[in-house]
Amino acid sequence: MNFPTKFRLSLMMFLEFFVWGSWYVTMGTFLGNNLLAKDQDISLAFSTQSFGAIIAPFIVGLIADRYFHAQRILGVIHLIGAGLMYLLYSSTDFSEFFPVLLFYMILFMPTLALVNSISFNQMKNPEKEFSVIRIWGTIGWVAAGFLISSLAWDSQSGLTEGLLKNTWIMASAVSVVLGLYSFTLPSTPPRAKTSGEFKLSEALGLDALALLKHRNYAIFFLSSILICIPLAFYYQNASPFLTEIGLENSTGKMALGQVSEVLFLLALPIFFSRFGLKKTLIVAMLAWAIRYVFFAFGDADSGVWMLLVGIALHGVCYDFFFVSGQIYTDSHAGEKFKSSAQGLITLATYGIGMLIGFWAAGQISNFYLQIDGSHQWNSIWLIPSGISLLVLLFFISFFKEEKVKPQP
Repeated sequence: MNFPTKFRLSLMMFLEFFVWGSWYVTMGTFLGNNLLAKDQDISLAFSTQSFGAIIAPFIVGLIADRYFHAQRILGVIHLIGAGLMYLLYSSTDFSEFFPVLLFYMILFMPTLALVNSISFNQMKNPEKEFSVIRIWGTIGWVAAGFLISSLAWDSQSGLTEGLLKNTWIMASAVSVVLGLYSFTLPSTPPRAKTSGEFKLSEALGLDALALLKHRNYAIFFLSSILICIPLAFYYQNASPFLTEIGLENSTGKMALGQVSEVLFLLALPIFFSRFGLKKTLIVAMLAWAIRYVFFAFGDADSGVWMLLVGIALHGVCYDFFFVSGQIYTDSHAGEKFKSSAQGLITLATYGIGMLIGFWAAGQISNFYLQIDGSHQWNSIWLIPSGISLLVLLFFISFFKEEKVKPQP
């Protein structure tokens, strides 16, 4: 892959994850502070990601693998998304906010599979090339977090003045830029051939479900669902947790997790080739269990180092599991259904697994809500740590080591 193509794909990833990172990390804090939402409301808001991810394979399978160029779909979605972000900025209560967010996430979640598909379409060896492109998505997320904290939108004074709502305007503006830029990306035409006879299973991208006939991939798919249950606790609770215990510039500090993503993305190709897929995924799941133990016993004073280490472990958790899983999925997808296969793993992770996780996190957070409005956070964090260990034991027991063979 030549440098101009690398640059174009890297900028696409940067903008894609800048848009998401502009509002996602702080949404729980925003809802509680600006719209006075309850724990169950915040859980419901985060669940929109899962509903979008569950629908994503059908949208991607229908339009990207069979009928339309992926880069054009990406552009249209982000232009529409920019308008929806502005409506979220204008919302004054949760009942007005929620349906707009749901519609936005149904549109946005397929773009995670689309940017992967556009990238893989230009690669001859994804195992080595994809990390270099994907790392710019992480940098985009970090840039959004640092910008929010540098503008003090998430500070105590910023929260008092309601400045956190500006994250939605920032996301809207960058969505416009990405929407227009998408039409200039490398051409990614549909791969699957259409025949005269219409088949609903093909149109909805259900042919990618054939991947589950492979026993090892089915174990990986199930493990992906299960490990995303504890992951949802981090996305939903981390920002409110750090804000509640009094950690200043929490959004900027949470961006340390993405800084570690950059480092571990660079290390991933070496670790992946030396130790193989199974050991890479095992390290990721073990890191999940450890990070929640650090959260359970850390605090904003002498134990702040435990919080920072827990945040920094995000790079291992995310890169070694999600990016490895995307590469593994691409290796099994074959030529015809690359986009819908990425949509399938999006369904497993951001969809089914996190939908269960967000619901569980909301219920558990509410259960450990105290009379003064604070939470018993050590009890809350030990639960996802235990779940992570159980998933790890399941994966070690049933998944057999497999060499990943890149597809053309």
